[in-house]
Amino acid sequence: MPSRQKTLYFLSSTLVTAISVGVLGYGLSTNWAIVTMDCARSDNNLFNGTAEVIYTFFNGTLTRDSCPSFGSRDTFEVFAMLAKIGGSSLALHSLVMCLLVLCFLFSAASILISLYNSISNPYETYMGPVGIYASSCLSACLSVLVLIVFVLNVTFTNLAEETVRNFTQAIPVELKNKSAEMQLGYYLVIPYAVLSLLAVGVTYMYDHTTYTHRREQQKPTEDAPKEIMMY
Repeated sequence: MPSRQKTLYFLSSTLVTAISVGVLGYGLSTNWAIVTMDCARSDNNLFNGTAEVIYTFFNGTLTRDSCPSFGSRDTFEVFAMLAKIGGSSLALHSLVMCLLVLCFLFSAASILISLYNSISNPYETYMGPVGIYASSCLSACLSVLVLIVFVLNVTFTNLAEETVRNFTQAIPVELKNKSAEMQLGYYLVIPYAVLSLLAVGVTYMYDHTTYTHRREQQKPTEDAPKEIMMY
């Protein structure tokens, strides 16, 4: 059976990782980005209208004011809209989705390995601290990629513009001065990454403490005179 100290360390690692999963899960349910643009009819260079697109990860809301006519508010499913738009926007959003799935999977692996170590001693195998290091570090690295790819998709592709044009097909419009502001759901990926690394830190603290203790136990034997050793 593992010591009380080991159980405490690995249960702490489990708790930290579980909190990180909860944070990321909540992030997926709230807004990720708000994109605003100036809008005008294609036959008129007067950009007196505005369009605002609010993205959660799975759904979105489009609010138009004089774009191209009176104000309106529409909701849509992000993946259904991306299927219509296609191109790089669909590819990048799908990549973000795959990365998030991998984040959850590696976090789940970290939780299971931590729980297993709290009740057992698979110390020298991949089910020991090495497994937690690998899975939690991969979770953190993949979440950083999520941050990069998502902001690239929102900022540098025509995702928002094509979303607006999809709702104004009867009257072509021109859009300019696009600005994107990341929201809570996007920024919650950061504490997820930090908590994943914290789980690594907690595990390393136990690993280092155990290693130091073993070295201290070996010192009396290493420092003993040869005569005593022979005796």
